[in-house]
Amino acid sequence: MKRVLKIVVALLLLLIVPLGAYAISLRVQYAGDPTARTRDQDALWLGHAWVDGRKTAADVTALAQRLQGTGIRDLYVHTGPLEHDGSLPLAKVSPKARWFVDAMRTAAPAVRVQAWLGDVVQPGKDPGMNLDDSAVRRRVVESASAVLQQGFQGIHYDFEPVRSGSKGYLAVLDETRALGTTLSVAAAQIDPLWYLHVIPIDKWWSQDYFRQVAERVNQVAVMSYDTAQPLESLYGGYVAKQTKLALEVTPPGTDLLMGLPAYWENNPSHWGNAETVSAAVRGARLGLGDSPRQNFGLALYVDFAATDEHWAAYRDGWCVAP
Repeated sequence: MKRVLKIVVALLLLLIVPLGAYAISLRVQYAGDPTARTRDQDALWLGHAWVDGRKTAADVTALAQRLQGTGIRDLYVHTGPLEHDGSLPLAKVSPKARWFVDAMRTAAPAVRVQAWLGDVVQPGKDPGMNLDDSAVRRRVVESASAVLQQGFQGIHYDFEPVRSGSKGYLAVLDETRALGTTLSVAAAQIDPLWYLHVIPIDKWWSQDYFRQVAERVNQVAVMSYDTAQPLESLYGGYVAKQTKLALEVTPPGTDLLMGLPAYWENNPSHWGNAETVSAAVRGARLGLGDSPRQNFGLALYVDFAATDEHWAAYRDGWCVAP
């Protein structure tokens, strides 16, 4: 019995000690006095209501007013979802897209409006899109080309969960670049421990795979939320670490944005009291440090869930000079 107890204690120590050290390292990342402020390269994810007829001219005016005084220069407007075969029935899913793009161009001419397209992908999701299939990728690019004809000024891909090392994903990015438009992606988090990306749960990318993706696009927006961190300080430290890891490998010519969780959920992967906009903003600022990089921003997810408190945390923490 004593032998069994010793084995159990040893196993617990093997688990608890590394986790404790990791938590301490994240708390250390969250320490300090950040000074960085917006470089006017921020973004906002917008829901499908803007292109399916539910929004009005008054809503566009209110959105343009909301953006004033912020660093938001890109809108990622949900224009899909794509079918699993890569096709997109435009007339059905986004009948008011042209209207919205034109209305925003009038109300906020400095803001770029990109079409947000995506789907769940294999092997993580089945059924899902198979990006290793060249015919599927061809239809994805055809769909992207079609939405550009609606007036969008760029394509924003959000395929999930993309497995670290996926060649099909890199191929669809290469093939979309041939359209000659702005290309941005919602990117997975970078493996913070250097071995988690090999676990087949498709949550993290290796830092090298992140680099390969960033080399192929104009903008990469890290989905730096749903981290399972239980405390604000640990979540903020996690975002700081993600920011540093991304900065190390994002090419100088690629815009890097860190996502902000402007929504409320409470589950094992997202502790609502911990994953706050204010903690993410502070974490990103600490991760950025005194870097002179100008093409760096924050991206709020998502407009229909964002509260006045979320907006205030973003403005006060990032946009307003001390």
